[in-house]
Amino acid sequence: MVVERATTLTTMTPFDVWRDDLAGWAIPEAILAQAPESPWFHDPAAFAADDSIARDSISNQRAREVHGDSGSVLDVGCGGGRSSLALVPPANKVTGVDANATMLANFADAVRAAGATPYAVEGNWPGVAPATEPADVVVCHHVLYNVAEIEPFVRALHGHAHHRVVVELTSVHPQSVFAPAWWHFWAIVRPSRPTAESAADAIGAMGFDVNLQMGPRSPLAAAAADFDRQVAGLRRRLCLPAERDAEVANWLKQNPIDAGNRRAATLWWDV
Repeated sequence: MVVERATTLTTMTPFDVWRDDLAGWAIPEAILAQAPESPWFHDPAAFAADDSIARDSISNQRAREVHGDSGSVLDVGCGGGRSSLALVPPANKVTGVDANATMLANFADAVRAAGATPYAVEGNWPGVAPATEPADVVVCHHVLYNVAEIEPFVRALHGHAHHRVVVELTSVHPQSVFAPAWWHFWAIVRPSRPTAESAADAIGAMGFDVNLQMGPRSPLAAAAADFDRQVAGLRRRLCLPAERDAEVANWLKQNPIDAGNRRAATLWWDV
């Protein structure tokens, strides 16, 4: 007797693909459980707005060209304000959203020092979207790879822009540069997806006429080049104790990580 099995073909949406690919980057629970410090800590100094900001990057050009002599900017995941300070002037009103209170305070100080009016919104996007004012242009740099549910996140960006949304992210996952370190210290192979093209596919599936332009990534803050900071940051990402700093430093000297050498993707669309 032949038993016929009913099969259901499930078609994955670009949102499902994005979510599943990101899940592959999760740190194994056994490693995470023994981590002495959070691997998700971000050093505010590495995100400071300083003289290394590239005003003429592709992303900043796409954002600035929709302003006249003035304008407003909403910077989601603003950090210290590197992505929005490049737009002042012509922008004279800049709203920053970030869950890190220290970075948010640094952002407000930097915007004020540049001669624009800062507005700070503390919290995670899109949770704080209802309490955030729209702006002429919405920018969001190097955040999407932290967002599993990409659709509500991006729709909230779109809903807060009067003219344009500009998203920047590395061409591949930013943690890809640490893949050799994960293999060396833990014998773990890191994934190769998602990519910037995956993000463009998901945004296009929302019905937005998204453009993708590739180019060099903007320089990181000067503090990010400090070797001791690099050692501490890599050690935390690898969930290793401070006692292994010397070992991490030795590996890093033999395998320097040039995070600034990665290509960046600018995704932008008009509202």
